[in-house]
Amino acid sequence: MSTFWSLWVMTLIVLNLGITLFLFVWAQKVDVPTQPDSTTGHVWAHGALREGVRKLPRWWVFLSACLFVWGASYLALYPGFGGAAGLLRWTSRAELERATAANDAKLSKLLHSFSDATPEQLAANPAARRYGERLFVDNCSACHQRDARGNPRLGAPNLVDGDWLYGGDTASITTSIMEGRQGVMPPLGAALDPTTLTNVVQYVLSLSGAPHDAAKAAAGQPSFALCAACHGIDGKGNPQLGAPNLTDSTWLYGGDAASIEYTIRNGRSGTMPAWKARLKPTEVRAIIAWLRSQSLGGDANAVVTAAAEPAHGGAER
Repeated sequence: MSTFWSLWVMTLIVLNLGITLFLFVWAQKVDVPTQPDSTTGHVWAHGALREGVRKLPRWWVFLSACLFVWGASYLALYPGFGGAAGLLRWTSRAELERATAANDAKLSKLLHSFSDATPEQLAANPAARRYGERLFVDNCSACHQRDARGNPRLGAPNLVDGDWLYGGDTASITTSIMEGRQGVMPPLGAALDPTTLTNVVQYVLSLSGAPHDAAKAAAGQPSFALCAACHGIDGKGNPQLGAPNLTDSTWLYGGDAASIEYTIRNGRSGTMPAWKARLKPTEVRAIIAWLRSQSLGGDANAVVTAAAEPAHGGAER
């Protein structure tokens, strides 16, 4: 705080406290003129109500005096009187640093116990799950929602359904979190006429067994070759490219005909930012552990069983 603003704040405090203290003391001594009936003569409701004058209760006077003493003591002990540091030299920054140091000391012990554990093992640890949940809420829930079930409007996938665009093994999820991902579905509307586009949509629906027009699906199959470069000739996707599996019932942007047509015609794009500058490897494992426990429905027995089984590599789906 500059000298000018410090003096400005001091002036306002002294002025306000001075006026308030003067009125408090003056009110104990002032003699208000009264009528013989001890009222001021002010009446309302055609004389039914009259303004009386009585001294303030002693408890009120005592309490008010104590508050003045408390206010002056606070300004003397703590910062607030302009740029004065206060007799205790207390600052909110120092308090934050002390609290942060104490929290880091406690947290370091917890993280040390996680250092050699896999996410599957951490998923069976209640403390690790709670810590992973808090990290997820603080860093990931803005897009993936509090329950990790995703947000189609943002292109944020459901993280607890067992279906992963870039692979659901620990290494792949770690890469997604630390390095981020950039998913792009190019718009193909210019390459497909309306009839062909409709037929391709019906063929895509047929891949997952959804209700579709068989004749149009058959007609759209040859044109699906345009999509097979990313999604594969069988439509099962490619985790290396982030191309989703089209043969299951999981859809990021909606699996109805209208949504699929919009996706093909206009394309889609989604960005998963990199968190390596914010999250440590141990913290990432804790987040994955919580996601593992959520994908098992929060069943403690299932979590323990999964932790006892060897971890599997590769994409889950």
